[in-house]
Amino acid sequence: MSSSMGSGMFPGQQSAGPHPVGGPGQPGLLSGAPGNRVQGPNTLVDDLEASFEACFASLVSQDYVNGTDQEEIRTGVDQCIQKFLDVARQTECFFLQKRLQLSVQKPDQVVKEDVSELRNELQRKELLVQKHLSKLHHWQQVLEDVSVQHRKPSDLPPPGPLAFLEQASAILPAAPLKQS
Repeated sequence: MSSSMGSGMFPGQQSAGPHPVGGPGQPGLLSGAPGNRVQGPNTLVDDLEASFEACFASLVSQDYVNGTDQEEIRTGVDQCIQKFLDVARQTECFFLQKRLQLSVQKPDQVVKEDVSELRNELQRKELLVQKHLSKLHHWQQVLEDVSVQHRKPSDLPPPGPLAFLEQASAILPAAPLKQS
């Protein structure tokens, strides 16, 4: 998709236009020419990666491990995290701008992507419904089996030696009371 947007996301991909990727005052995802990575981080991806590594480095650095000033450690870590978040926002902004350009230049492509996403979501939900239906049928069968067992007490073995007499007495009509 990045090739249809007009510029490459990673080094080695060619930019479609002769002008820089970012607007005036905005860094592009690829600030320099592709392949010119000798001078430190020069792309948003490189900056994001470097700031991410700096976050971890600040947490495992010997200076912080041996340091006793908690406020200094907290400040250093907060600065690294803030830089990472700033670069992440810039990267997000870059992709949002590319998405906007794509929606203006090729609106049918955006509609096709939306339709594809909706189809995938519908398929996922249909599978989920099928899964729940199979569980429902299973538990309905379990409930039916349990209710059938409770309806047929004669199939169960008698609980004791008096069970036969109790069943027989329940069947017999009540004896008339003698009047004296």
